[in-house]
Parts: sequence; C-alpha cells; structure tokens
Amino acid sequence: MGQFSVIISRNPGSALSANQHRNPNTRLAYFRASCGFLGWAQGAGINAIHEIRPIHVAAWVENSMNSYAPATVKQRLAGVKMLFDWLVVRHVLTSNPATSVRSPRHIVRKGTTSVLDPSEARQLIQSIDVSTVLGLRDRALIGTMLYTFARIGAALSMRVEDVYVQNRRFWVRLHEKGGKLHDMPCHHDLEAWLAEYIDHAELRNDPSGWLFPSWNKSEHRLGRPLLAHANAYMMVKRRAVRAGILTAISNHTFRATGITAYLINNGTLEKAAKMANHASTRTTQLYDRRNDDVVMSEVERIRFE
Repeated sequence: MGQFSVIISRNPGSALSANQHRNPNTRLAYFRASCGFLGWAQGAGINAIHEIRPIHVAAWVENSMNSYAPATVKQRLAGVKMLFDWLVVRHVLTSNPATSVRSPRHIVRKGTTSVLDPSEARQLIQSIDVSTVLGLRDRALIGTMLYTFARIGAALSMRVEDVYVQNRRFWVRLHEKGGKLHDMPCHHDLEAWLAEYIDHAELRNDPSGWLFPSWNKSEHRLGRPLLAHANAYMMVKRRAVRAGILTAISNHTFRATGITAYLINNGTLEKAAKMANHASTRTTQLYDRRNDDVVMSEVERIRFE
C-alpha cells in the first residue's frame, strides 16, 4: 500500500479498536476491508490520506458492488468508517470522509442459510460411524449445534468443564459473540452423545481442555489444539456426502435446522429467540423455514394436463 502502510499495521487489531469489537473475526474482516480500500485508493492515484474525500469512498463502494454482495459491502464500509474514526481520534485527520457515504440497501426477510429436513438431519447423524472417537466427536459437535442452536464458534470454544450437571441433567455453557456466556439444558439425545464422547475420549481428566479438539493424524488420536472453523466445515461437508445428502450445508445449517425443527413442533418464536440467544425475534424469524413447505405444496398445483 506504499505510503499508506504507515496508517495501518500488519496487525489486524492495531488500528481497528479491539475495545469496540472483541470478536476477532470482525476485526479481521475490518482490517481486510481497510487494506482493500487503501490499496484501491492508491491505485486510483491518491497518495496521501488527507486527500481522501467522500466521493472517493462512494466510488469504492460502487466498485465493490461489482464483486461483493450488499451485506459484504455494508460490512466493508463499516470497517473503513472505523478506520477513519480511529484516524480522527488520533488527530491524523480532522474529519471522517466516510461518514456521509451511505451503505447499499440490504433488506432481508428470509435467511439464505440452507436448512435440512428433519429426516435429513436424522439421516446424517445415523450415518456417522461412532465406533471411533472421531465419529463420537463429530456426532457430539453436530448434535450440540442442532439441539442448542449454537453457532459453530460458540460450540468450538467450549471447554470440557462447560458440560456440567444441574438438576440431574446435562447443561452446556456456550461462549457466544462478544464474550457472552449462554447456558442451555441438553436434549436427552445430546446428553447421551456428549457423555459417551467424553467418557470414550477420556476428557474428564482435563476439564480446562477443549471439548472439541482437532484430530492428530500422525498419532491417530485427538490432539490438544482447538478444531478450526475451516476443518469443522470440511468435516460437515464430508459427513454430508457420506450420508448421501445433496443439500449444500455449512456449519450454520445446524443452527437454522434446529430452530426450524423446534418451531415445527409447536415451539414459540419468543422462546426460540431466547434459546438461540438472539436479541430480537426478528433475527430468529430469518431461521424459520416452516413456510417453505407451504410454498412447495402450492408449486405442485401448477399442472399442464
């Protein structure tokens, strides 16, 4: 980035305030957005930070719309705005040139996360070979996301001690975004899967260890490092292929599948929001796919006989 390299260091958390965003994924996304904007600005012939005007930021936003979805552009613009706020606070600039730039319009009434039919979720779980500790781990991880509506980050951040007994039932303590802790009772299926996995993997001896560690291929056993998000994603895709599931699933699929299954079985939106740790039921509604069946049944009425 030439002369701009002094503005933002190679450390993602330096110029983008960790006090405002504790989530490392958000800080990294903002860092990349800021680097992308500064690189674009220099390519456009702007060689000094004080030369940047709102029209330049607006042009970058329009250019980004050719390569990114509106939601991604909104996030990238938010990162650039935070960068300039940081520069204003430190008296590098007198004003933020990105403040007046409007983000693209983005209205979401239904989430895009793929959802499994309850029979598909059962098919996936039953296809896992649980004669090995790796199979037990994968079943417990997928089950945790299905039955507690946990995000993949919250599930992977759990320690062994985050599975505990209360009122004679297993509970899990999820480490949600922003450092929030969210406690959920376990469904009886999940309780059995977690107990079998923890006992078979002999995890109780290390309560502060990761509940879902990575797999050590060279030693053919569970390792000590935490299972990475990307590796969890590859595991999920691999398990889906073996189960013969054609739906293009991701780690987030199980959160949406669990919420939808709960609502199908007469659960309430308000309680689903509480269980999913959503601040608003409007967010929970994005995961509600009950109307998909209605749409499919209506489509079948289109006949040409």
